[in-house]
Amino acid sequence: MQRVHSYVNEILSKKCRPSFARQKVVAEYSQGSTPIAEPFLDKSSHLNDQIFQYPPPFGFLNMRNELEEILTLLPVSSEERLGGSACQRCLVIGNGGILKGLGLGPLLNQFDIIIRLNSGPLQEFSADVGNRTTIRMSYPEGCPKVWEDTDPELKFVAVIYKSVDFHWLRAMISKTSVSMWDRLFFWQNVPMRIPVKSSQFLLLNPEIIRYVALDLLHYPKPRERVWGWDQNVPTLGVSALNLATHLCDEVSLAGFGYNLSQHEVPLHYYDNRPMTHMLKEAMHDVRTETAFLKHLVTSGSITDLTGGVHCSFC
Repeated sequence: MQRVHSYVNEILSKKCRPSFARQKVVAEYSQGSTPIAEPFLDKSSHLNDQIFQYPPPFGFLNMRNELEEILTLLPVSSEERLGGSACQRCLVIGNGGILKGLGLGPLLNQFDIIIRLNSGPLQEFSADVGNRTTIRMSYPEGCPKVWEDTDPELKFVAVIYKSVDFHWLRAMISKTSVSMWDRLFFWQNVPMRIPVKSSQFLLLNPEIIRYVALDLLHYPKPRERVWGWDQNVPTLGVSALNLATHLCDEVSLAGFGYNLSQHEVPLHYYDNRPMTHMLKEAMHDVRTETAFLKHLVTSGSITDLTGGVHCSFC
């Protein structure tokens, strides 16, 4: 624990390097790719043809009407940087069991922008995971059923994986009911309310996910099946990492890393679900993602604060 704390303190004490993470990723992976103009979409966005090239989560194929309807409900994204400072450090906090017992909460709270994923809880775990949230990023089924984020400037970033997710998002923004028909198409119960203002909602540009899949992980072009996908959908964690490189100058991870050889190790910091649960994933190729993340950490493009991907302080 002492080594982890010393390492995080060292990262925080160094001078922030402007545009560092994005420049490193672009230099290694983005030759010849189309740059993403904006990480979030709103009613002022230019909707280029590429956004409609693939179905969700890679694009909005045949969904222009649904998209335009949602965009009328969303605020125009502010030109101001989310964290407010000139050079900003992003921290993407995964839900990995490796966070449990490290007592990193107060240190994690010191990052400029803190991105949390899905329903990762805070209150009873705040000593390990902190209690600040700048962005809560999720899709309907992953969204918290019990809302614990209290930051007044928090943004909820909605990720669209299927067409019915648009209907759910519209209900959340407009504070109306999710129809019984729509509920049939979710694979688990979804929240009926999110206690944030309409001005706090943001819609993730699906190009963020497409870029991860095709440019960073080099997956084959998306091929939709009758039900679900092949193992070519990036996890929300890697998608959040790409988002972070567009929002911040430096990027760190905490709570990342799947050690699939340790079958009974807890997958999450908040439950006892074993690591073997990830072996059943039909959508995500965690081995390919792990190799990609390890390369980013070992090359110095990003930092892994908890050492689950690659331990720089061991």
